[in-house]
Amino acid sequence: MKLGLQISNFTWPGGDAAIGPTLGRIARLADSVGFDSIWVMDHFFQIRSIGRPEDAMLEGFTTLGYLAALTERARLGLMVGGIHYRRPGLWLKAATTLDVLSGGRAWFGIGAAWNEEESKALGFPMPPLAKRFELLEETLRFVREGWTGDAGSGAAFRGTHVQAGRLLNAPQALSRPHPPILVGGGGELKTLKLVARYADACNVFGSPDQVRHKYTILREHCELEGREYDTIEKTNLSWISLTPDGSRGSMTPTGLVERIGGWAEAGSMHTILAIKNVWDLSKLELMGRDVIPHIRDLGQQSPLG
Repeated sequence: MKLGLQISNFTWPGGDAAIGPTLGRIARLADSVGFDSIWVMDHFFQIRSIGRPEDAMLEGFTTLGYLAALTERARLGLMVGGIHYRRPGLWLKAATTLDVLSGGRAWFGIGAAWNEEESKALGFPMPPLAKRFELLEETLRFVREGWTGDAGSGAAFRGTHVQAGRLLNAPQALSRPHPPILVGGGGELKTLKLVARYADACNVFGSPDQVRHKYTILREHCELEGREYDTIEKTNLSWISLTPDGSRGSMTPTGLVERIGGWAEAGSMHTILAIKNVWDLSKLELMGRDVIPHIRDLGQQSPLG
């Protein structure tokens, strides 16, 4: 089992001026204690399940570039990119740039997006959901062609929503055959079908039973697409509160290990956690000492290593 950290809240002690230094300390410690991946959300406003729209939120790819300079081993990605926030050519170049500057540690996380409030507020056109899924599929085809060969396919791309004259991508990504593609979301009719058709990984939410159900649906899509189910890394995302003694309704390290074990039994290979008050570095130290060493042998080996 692999373990990832999602940093989803930047409202920390010290105000806006402390965001950069605090984020740096979090990233360096997460990297050193053994997290396999570090993720940030692709939002411009804080989301309603975490805080107020007025709370601090950083642009995702800029933040990942900052994290690339501060870390050495953890992979870095958006959990997950909102398809309508960037054109396919920018998705390709931004993810490739992250991969090159991080020494081949980029994830390419993407999904159909949902936050209409921030889109309208900042002037991002937000097509209807059906059109966003069409654009998502075209973008997945686009980036895969852009990651072909030494400098992209070089061919023109003609889709319903995307037309490009020459898929030139230099420098090329360092990850081989390309940065792993993760399609986020548990939609059973469209999202998981796109995972089976194009992605290297999926990401779903929920209890072990809910996660197991989503993986079952993914397996069915793989069978229909002629895709080997075991070639896809199964990941899940969860929000937790962690303390040494389980006070105030939080989890203890032992309880968290048990919960991660439940996800592993359900088929997850990579659990990604958003930890409440992660600016308190003792929580990451606790993860490194009392959680990470105890989960490595859980579940199945990821096909992505």
